[in-house]
Amino acid sequence: MNLTDRDYKEMYLRSNELMIPRQAYQRPLNVQRVRDIAKHFDERIANEPKVSLRNGNYYVFDGQHTVAARIERNGGKPLAIRCKVYLGLTESEEATLFAEQNGYSADLSAGIKIRALIYAGDPMACSFLKATESTGIRLDYSQQLGTKRIGCVATAFEEFRRIGPEKYKEALNILLEAWDGASDSLRAETVSAMCRFVDLYAGEYDRKRLIRRFKAYDPIHIFREGRAMGVNMPGHKKYLYQVWAMYNGSSVKTALPMKF
Repeated sequence: MNLTDRDYKEMYLRSNELMIPRQAYQRPLNVQRVRDIAKHFDERIANEPKVSLRNGNYYVFDGQHTVAARIERNGGKPLAIRCKVYLGLTESEEATLFAEQNGYSADLSAGIKIRALIYAGDPMACSFLKATESTGIRLDYSQQLGTKRIGCVATAFEEFRRIGPEKYKEALNILLEAWDGASDSLRAETVSAMCRFVDLYAGEYDRKRLIRRFKAYDPIHIFREGRAMGVNMPGHKKYLYQVWAMYNGSSVKTALPMKF
């Protein structure tokens, strides 16, 4: 969904009329960012906040930090701000546009962007959320490590889109059964490696053996040993190699061939 110059009208609105939907799709206000903007603010080059007029209220979907910076520069008092006001947007469309924003806006974290897409009802993002939560794991939109929490939202979402919901859920369930959702087992490198292993060796690996072999190692093993390989193997392959090596062990009879 894209906005064009014909989609809005410029209006001066009082800052105390503007509503920030943080409980829906907006990110939390970053106070330090507000201070930085206020310190170097120049109205001549500043972007107008993008605002949606919905149900008689004005909702800021892009520009909350510049609004807060203007208020700070005005001594914390309300003031008139020139805004780009869009008519006819639904809350879902606002969330989608928030997730797509660019230009002078600060880059959205993957967690916040995907949270907005989920709120907007994006089918792929909603399917990703449903698949993840069906395993007992939650998405952490602040991208922090935690027990049974995925902070590597972008990595998980990319793997979900690449291999599909069933293989994705299988990969997460294996990690859960092996390490009970320990935070180190849900690092980006481990989640990606597990998804790729399940995808490459679907129908070939022995699930019980894989989980048993994993249990013999600390959950940080894949990340630590993969990183130790340095440039000897590129990118994700060095972490996938750890899963493959852990599964095979010293067995010749049950060993899987290297396909990567």
